[in-house]
Amino acid sequence: MVLSSLDEAHINFSTETLWILNVILALVMFGVALHIRVRDFKALLRDPRSLLVGVFCQFLALPLVTFLLVIAFRPQPSLALGMILVAACPGGNISNFITSLGGGNRALSVALTANATLLAILFTPLNLGFWGSLYPPAQNLLRDISLNPLEMVEIVALILGLPLLAGVWLHERFPELARRLAKVLKHISLLFFGCLILFVLYNNRVQIREYLLLVFWLVVLQNAMAFLTGYTAARLAGLPSEDIRCITIETGIQNSGLGLVLIFTFFEGLGGMAVLTAFWGVWHLISGMLLGSFWAFRPLRKEVGG
Repeated sequence: MVLSSLDEAHINFSTETLWILNVILALVMFGVALHIRVRDFKALLRDPRSLLVGVFCQFLALPLVTFLLVIAFRPQPSLALGMILVAACPGGNISNFITSLGGGNRALSVALTANATLLAILFTPLNLGFWGSLYPPAQNLLRDISLNPLEMVEIVALILGLPLLAGVWLHERFPELARRLAKVLKHISLLFFGCLILFVLYNNRVQIREYLLLVFWLVVLQNAMAFLTGYTAARLAGLPSEDIRCITIETGIQNSGLGLVLIFTFFEGLGGMAVLTAFWGVWHLISGMLLGSFWAFRPLRKEVGG
């Protein structure tokens, strides 16, 4: 039976491919960090409301909303863990581009990416372990894997934290070199990442074809709820329209690449988790670009009185 076999299924992903994915993710993060200026952080710290709302949405609200979806729909344990892992990851790097496209606050987007990346070193393992353990059907999977939070912290720090700090340092010390490198890395790293994901999807086309319909509606629903969570929280906080757009996009675009690294490092390519996370990586680009394009045709009105 397809449902019963999903939790035992494993996706083909070699050690060499995992190593390449780690390097590409580090390059993507380094490229994003080359745009980050220390003064952008100082400006946001003078009025940190938007930054705090964005962090709240990514690491508290979205995992909670995802857990409620899991409780409501009772998916297979591996699918539930995949949903929780995606929600536990920081915002995806492509969110900066989509925020710019949709007329959102780009400085806030970059700052959120940077802060979420650093916070993910602690909160990604914490959220995965906490929310995953609250869903009884997934508890056995977590026990079987013997998840090591400290090892997960180390991996997140190496592939996201260090490249982020290196990129910010280079921008501050050698801004002209950083600008040149950013132009090159922006296209090359994303191209390599896209090609690698397509290669993995093709290499596992039989498993993906078999399970795709099971994960499609879960991914679409979770992604829609992520966008709605960001939008609602930002509106309730009374933030400016460009910040609302930014936080909506940042909450709906997750770093599924990091999720795949963790799945193939700690969960041995567990089928439900891997298929769901890989499809997230494709779908959130489609939904994000659609939302960004929609907002691009709806220019922001000037807001009076801050």
